[in-house]
Amino acid sequence: MTLQFTGNGPQLEAMSRPSSAGAGGGGLGAGKTGGGKHGGAAAQAAAAAAAAVAAAAAAGVSSVVGVSSVVGSVSAAPSSVTVSLQSPELTALFECPVCFDYVLPPILQCQAGHLVCNQCRQKLSCCPTCRGPLTPSIRNLAMEKVASTLPFPCKYSAAGCLLSLHHSEKPDHEEVCEFRPYTCPCPGATCKWHGSLEAVMPHLMHAHKSITTLQGEDIVFLATDINLPGAVDWVMMQSCFSHHFMLVLEKQEKYEGHQQFFAVVLLIGTRKQAENFAYRLELNGNRRRLTWEATPRSIHDGVAAAIMNSDCLVFDTSIAHLFADNGNLGINVTISMC
Repeated sequence: MTLQFTGNGPQLEAMSRPSSAGAGGGGLGAGKTGGGKHGGAAAQAAAAAAAAVAAAAAAGVSSVVGVSSVVGSVSAAPSSVTVSLQSPELTALFECPVCFDYVLPPILQCQAGHLVCNQCRQKLSCCPTCRGPLTPSIRNLAMEKVASTLPFPCKYSAAGCLLSLHHSEKPDHEEVCEFRPYTCPCPGATCKWHGSLEAVMPHLMHAHKSITTLQGEDIVFLATDINLPGAVDWVMMQSCFSHHFMLVLEKQEKYEGHQQFFAVVLLIGTRKQAENFAYRLELNGNRRRLTWEATPRSIHDGVAAAIMNSDCLVFDTSIAHLFADNGNLGINVTISMC
């Protein structure tokens, strides 16, 4: 069933109300290494490895191989460190005292040997543990070698992620982890909300009441006043197949002096869920037709990524005028299951 809205009824006003981004863009609401005096890399590695085991023992860890065994393993064969500590007990030694995330290679210590992660270190003027100076930087090679043998839990483990990864794989995974908090999917940077996936729709209904939701898999998204100057976006929700989809039309200058329109559909859901659907956007009128078909993006990816990669329906103002009627542009939107 196709829902067409014409005239100047209140529902038309609600579903097509644009918002100017203004100056702020689119939006809905208007190593130095240790050496020399530290005894060289091997001695430093041995000392730090012994310290790590001692710290684990002090923390109440009962299953530890002999210190000499660990030190010998680190200094003689760094790539094959083997200890019988449980991973959670060892990874706890790498906790940053500021953010409680893990201190991962490259690992730098203060002059007293305390660790802090690189992100927090850049914001600190002194060691958070002993208040001593953080410079000059001293690299802890032994702890780096130990870290290379351990799996570290994803930073979103408390939210439900069960993965543990090598430290080199951890940052990339966390960028796309389905358990990371979702940000508000509305275009622009005016809304700073973030929360769980289940909380996205309640947030939109409470904080962005101007967004209209239409029911059905085949609707018309009507954008009014497309000739408004500057960066403008139009947003609407479509509900079908027991899911919610966000429809976004954004006008901006991706390239200076060249205004373009970008239309995209986002699923209020995960990337894996988005793969189950397809959408079609169609401009139709004056014996012309312009169509775009694609898989909807998850709101984890957002509108900005689609626009940056031109992974959406893209047309300039001259094309928009071919299909517009008195400054209003209707886009036929069809959602289907794959």
